Amino acid sequence: MISSFLATIYSVFLPISLPVIGGALLKRFKGIETKGLSALSLYVLSPALIFETLEKASITSNEVTVTVAFCLLNVLALWALSAFAGKMLGLSQTEKSGLALTTIFTNSVNYGLPLVLLAFGQAGLDKASVYVIVQIIIMNTLGVYLAARSHFSAVKAIKSVFTLPSVYAAALAVLFRLTDFQLPDGLNTGVSMLSAAYAPLALVILGAQMVGVREGGASAVSKRGFWSGMTMRMLVGPLVAWGLLAILSIEGTLFAVILILSAMPAAVNAVILAEQYDAAPKLVSRCILWTTLASFIVLPAMIGFF
Repeated sequence: MISSFLATIYSVFLPISLPVIGGALLKRFKGIETKGLSALSLYVLSPALIFETLEKASITSNEVTVTVAFCLLNVLALWALSAFAGKMLGLSQTEKSGLALTTIFTNSVNYGLPLVLLAFGQAGLDKASVYVIVQIIIMNTLGVYLAARSHFSAVKAIKSVFTLPSVYAAALAVLFRLTDFQLPDGLNTGVSMLSAAYAPLALVILGAQMVGVREGGASAVSKRGFWSGMTMRMLVGPLVAWGLLAILSIEGTLFAVILILSAMPAAVNAVILAEQYDAAPKLVSRCILWTTLASFIVLPAMIGFF
């Protein structure tokens, strides 16, 4: 077990740590702003990765169906559990919203996709792509609702989904698969170049954002709110995922990939929603920082197990 843990650290987390550290140093000493880099990742590199992966993915229709079913059931279960925990702990309405954001949404894009690629190879990335697309849609609908609550606009949330190029890239990839259409070699090479640039840039952004979260401070965060967020994201989330995967009879590489993605730390994008709608942003940012740090111990152990 210890040898598997160390092997995972060396082969998976050491490569990942280099761009993360690079991003953290750039933020700390050069004050790099991630807004432009995030836009590049979200609107250019991520769609290229999603398109290339889905177009060539070795994934069956049954795997797509059970992945979507898992995502929906998992969101509903975690939403209910976070609401119950918030009520039992007597958290304020803003902290309840922050707890829900921390519990439900994981850093499956910036952190999860590069990790899955290194840990499980292209086969793992193929299976992760469907999960990530569903998560992007849920984040931009349910995420807005959880953060906003009283001033939630369903129309705005739905419209926000259709501003994301990754959704169109996924639809185009599915269309190409159904019609057996192939991109010309020149375009295919260009898409591959953009796709390959996604993982290192996403990890640089992650490192810079972690430093930014830390510099933002975490004062006035209740201990109950913080520890409930940590427990829900790092313990309850993976346990719920494990149970649902068993119920849905998901096995093999798909089981491992979905479980790892479900055990990711809290999504960095959650703090953006929390700040925009005043949903306990300090609580969310503190949970993001510490769940990310904890993941460098928890995730190697999980991957080593598989």
